[in-house]
Amino acid sequence: MKTATVAYSKLIWRFGCLAASAFLITGLTGCNDKAAGERAITQDTIIADGSSTVFPITKEAARRYMQKNDNADIRTSFSGTTAGFLLFCKGKSDISNASRAMSAAETADCKSNNIEYLALPLAMDSIAIVVNPKNKWADSVSVMELNKLWRPSAEANVKTWKDIRDDWPDQAITLYGRGKNSGTYDYFTQEIVGQARSSRHDYTASEDEEFLANSIADDVNAIGFFGIGAYHRHWNELKLLPLRNASNEAIYPSLATVKDGSYTPLTRPLYLYINMASLSSKKQLKPFLQDYYQRLPSWIHFTGYMPLDDAQYQRTLNKLN
Repeated sequence: MKTATVAYSKLIWRFGCLAASAFLITGLTGCNDKAAGERAITQDTIIADGSSTVFPITKEAARRYMQKNDNADIRTSFSGTTAGFLLFCKGKSDISNASRAMSAAETADCKSNNIEYLALPLAMDSIAIVVNPKNKWADSVSVMELNKLWRPSAEANVKTWKDIRDDWPDQAITLYGRGKNSGTYDYFTQEIVGQARSSRHDYTASEDEEFLANSIADDVNAIGFFGIGAYHRHWNELKLLPLRNASNEAIYPSLATVKDGSYTPLTRPLYLYINMASLSSKKQLKPFLQDYYQRLPSWIHFTGYMPLDDAQYQRTLNKLN
């Protein structure tokens, strides 16, 4: 049964990866950026920034909306959830893509700048642990081993694969992960290290998931973490490691394991934060968001992310209405 489950999960990922690669290539290469870039930014231009994990989803929603609405101008970019909230709370973006909830300090920052907002749940995500496909020794990793590797004291003590597990080779390990402007970094460190924004510093950090994926694909001793969507876009260049749970079962991130909560603790919600003043003043923002949430359940599965249930999307649409 276990073998069959793993095989089924791999089949789901393979389908998801192929679909996501084709589906998201437009969003990640910015095929509609040239057309948008030819327009001057006006008071009706919608600015979306923040999480690079959520970026491809909002980018695709914007592409679909602008195909039907020639007058719409939606600019999407990413700077990381934390950096995105800094911009949002200064009134410099209309939509803040987020891979975590806004913190108390960020909420206070928005309040001090008179920025009122809606926080809208968007989807569920999992954080993927990936290695180079030429890595033949690592077939899974536990939360305890990830803690051993990423906690601050590891910088001086955990430098080889053998330092993580005795039967792994005595080869230098290289680490890649999201930077400190990222909500993925905040969530990963909270769940793995036990304290948000606390980790070793001797790793290659970036808000660009494409850079991280390509770097790991070129380094046989690499291990890294980022949202599952980035793995799906590079499934044939990376090797996905399952997490070993307390029962020593290897659990892969998949639509099924995110839904049933078994891929723990690296499953988390994704959000959109919407500037209320922009919702009133920018005539395309409300219909764009309505279109986004109405159509999202029909295509989000191609991205590798997990949709919320229909009732949650309906509640969001009721708020917007």
